[in-house]
This record gives sequence, C-alpha cells and structure tokens, in this order.
Amino acid sequence: MRIILQRVSHASVTVDNQKTADIQKGLLVLVGIEDADNQEDIDWLAGKIIKMRIFGDENDVMNCSVQDIDGDIIVVSQFTLHASTKKGNRPSYIKAAKPDFAIPMYENFVKSLEKEFGKKILTGIFGADMKVNLLNDGPVTIIMDSKNRE
Repeated sequence: MRIILQRVSHASVTVDNQKTADIQKGLLVLVGIEDADNQEDIDWLAGKIIKMRIFGDENDVMNCSVQDIDGDIIVVSQFTLHASTKKGNRPSYIKAAKPDFAIPMYENFVKSLEKEFGKKILTGIFGADMKVNLLNDGPVTIIMDSKNRE
C-alpha cells in the first residue's frame, strides 16, 4: 500500500456535487492499493498514521499526533499512486489492484484506522470521480509505502 499523508487545516471530498466528507484540522490520506498488499500492510500503515507526530505542540514543534490534537481523518482511494511512468508519457496503472481486490482492502484499511483512532474516519467514494479540496497546513506531506519501511 502506498499513501500520501497530508496535514490539513481543512479538507473535503465532493462527489456529484454532494459532500461526502468534510473536516477541519486533521489528516487527508490518499491510499493506493496493489495486489501484493495484505493485512500486515494495513496494520502497519494504520498504526503509523495515527501515531505520526506531525502537529505542533505548545512550542509549535511537531510533537503531536492527530489523536493528540483531537483532529479528524479523511481517506480517499487513489489508484494513480501506483502509476508507472517508466516508459512513454502515458502512465501505466498495471500495479494498481483491480476493484474486486482493492475495495475490500480499502474498506478494511478504513476499519483498521477507525479501530486505532477510536473514532469515525470519513471517506470519499471508491472509484468515483471525486473533487478533493484541502488546505495543506505547513505544507506537511509525507509519502509512505508499506513495501518500503525504511
């Protein structure tokens, strides 16, 4: 699994002119799933995301997690995170998992985050044409891949 974690002042997701998610301070998590992903990948990423200390403390030092600040989280599926740009100018998405595998993994990822977080995780709609609006705070943007845990 590959994710992009963004610290946001606010974020929302709109599908067909209807907001499916809307948060203030917290995290926007874009997630791409590949066929090689499993529960171990989900558990590792869920734990890292919830505990990632990227919010400012009283001295404005990044010492607080999203839990510490009582923030919120939006998760958005994004198969394009597994784009291969090796050849030509048109990306290949062959590494991205097909919906029959990706949807249950995505749903399980959201459930695992909720379990770690102790509150509801908001989402976009898997496979939909989503409009994601965000104000990246910092900016703080972190890329994580469960297959590269260095």
